[in-house]
Amino acid sequence: MINAVLVFNNNGQPRLTKFYTQLVSPRATPRTTADSAPDTPTHTVTQDTQTQQSLIAQIYRLVAQRPASACNFLPLPPLLSQGASSSATGPSDTPTQITYRTYATLSFIMISTSTESPLALIDLIQVFVESLDRMFENVCELDLIFGYETLHAVLGEMIVGGVVVETHIEKIIAGVRAQEGSLGKRKAVQAASAGLGRGALPGLGAWR
Repeated sequence: MINAVLVFNNNGQPRLTKFYTQLVSPRATPRTTADSAPDTPTHTVTQDTQTQQSLIAQIYRLVAQRPASACNFLPLPPLLSQGASSSATGPSDTPTQITYRTYATLSFIMISTSTESPLALIDLIQVFVESLDRMFENVCELDLIFGYETLHAVLGEMIVGGVVVETHIEKIIAGVRAQEGSLGKRKAVQAASAGLGRGALPGLGAWR
């Protein structure tokens, strides 16, 4: 399964962070409930924001340090695997690999279990980017900032609960447009033209 989808720019600023498995806090503390004896601890799985931010920063550094000639997937270091372990107990749910693809100023990253094919994930990233390009008509980084609703809608059409449910671009676009039409694109264009402009970042045609 897919544990997380991340998008960074060249400065390490996250443009998308979507986790499909809940992080287990390594500092979880016992607590008691009204239904349990006072001296009987019961543990709860919580989303540790600090741990998540640390994982995101470490994953970005791993990808940013790799040369352009390196392959687009690498094993998740053991320490990161332990920190990002799924709330499920099965070993098949443990994230073990990083798959990424860089387009101009943005890196698209997927964290997954060993049951996912890295080559299939590289193709999935390409489908994600091409779908965004269709929605925004020559997508750029500013679209991901100001059109974040559309960004999440496209991803939601492709992946549900860490499972890939759609890879056909036409069906993805149709699903997003059925939800929101071109609202996300209009927001991105209006916000960017009002302040920052769109000319500095190339679209998909100039991405590698």
